[in-house]
Amino acid sequence: MENQNLNTDNTIGSDDEDLISTTSTGGFKRICKLYNFRRPDKFSKEHLKALQDIHRDFVRHLATVLTGYLRMEVEIDVISIDQLTYEEYVCSMPPHIQNMIFKLNPLSGEISMGISPEVLAVVLDRMLGGAGVINDSSRELTQIEELLTIKFVEKIIKILEEAWDAILPVKSEFVTIANNYHSVPITTSGEIVTLISFEVRLGQKNFGLMNICFPYPVLETVLPKLTPQYIYQHTAVVANEIGKNETLEKIKTAELEMQVLLGMANIEINDVLDLKVDDVIKLDQKLNEKLVACVNKKKKFMVIPGMISNKICVKIMEQYKPKE
Repeated sequence: MENQNLNTDNTIGSDDEDLISTTSTGGFKRICKLYNFRRPDKFSKEHLKALQDIHRDFVRHLATVLTGYLRMEVEIDVISIDQLTYEEYVCSMPPHIQNMIFKLNPLSGEISMGISPEVLAVVLDRMLGGAGVINDSSRELTQIEELLTIKFVEKIIKILEEAWDAILPVKSEFVTIANNYHSVPITTSGEIVTLISFEVRLGQKNFGLMNICFPYPVLETVLPKLTPQYIYQHTAVVANEIGKNETLEKIKTAELEMQVLLGMANIEINDVLDLKVDDVIKLDQKLNEKLVACVNKKKKFMVIPGMISNKICVKIMEQYKPKE
């Protein structure tokens, strides 16, 4: 059996990504993968790909909503998705970035959203009736600006809530806003997190960043569903249901012809030719029996006749069932 190397950085591995060892008899093979004990990979490539797909749909919808809300052109792109420790995430954040904490119930734990001051300054200026000009993005928010920021973030996480329907129905809940990442930690420093970074373009000349940080415990329960295959299948089911509901909504106002059959009779052609006023035709329907109501000439309901405000009417009693 070939030797395996134990590196000093607590990683089992060699120059190759995998080590393959065989028995002396040959045939059986064992693959040993790299594993970093200091920073283990808790999210697979498939998990990260699924998260990327979810948040690409999210930013497409968000850009459309914000374009109308801010009355200016907004474009948002997913630029990266990485896994790292929470401590590395906090240390990598630039100064003056606003840290928004929220939840997606029933997912356990809190999620962090960072919005760069360049983006927030333009958004607040537009919300206050301005032209979207950056004055001083490094200063602290006033009380009014903080309330407007919370309103803006609640709109964002509401759209994120809709994007997550492909995995799990969630309910967004805003928790708090902080000027830095050290005052309100959402998990332990060594915990693995997924960081999704976005580039935001407001108008033609304003650029900034936004990011969302998911700690591993928040996503742990839904990891089996975080696959592109699951998202595709679930999205197709949801799309079919939405299409069905939209079709039903559109045809609700369509007019249909409804008839009530008082009864039937079999008579000869000669008798039909001889019919005249005041002649009586005996029907197969008894007075105490329910009548059949037809919709578009198809038998649908059993009804009983009656009167309302001197007008003849029928009351639907049950669905029509053909006699066996």
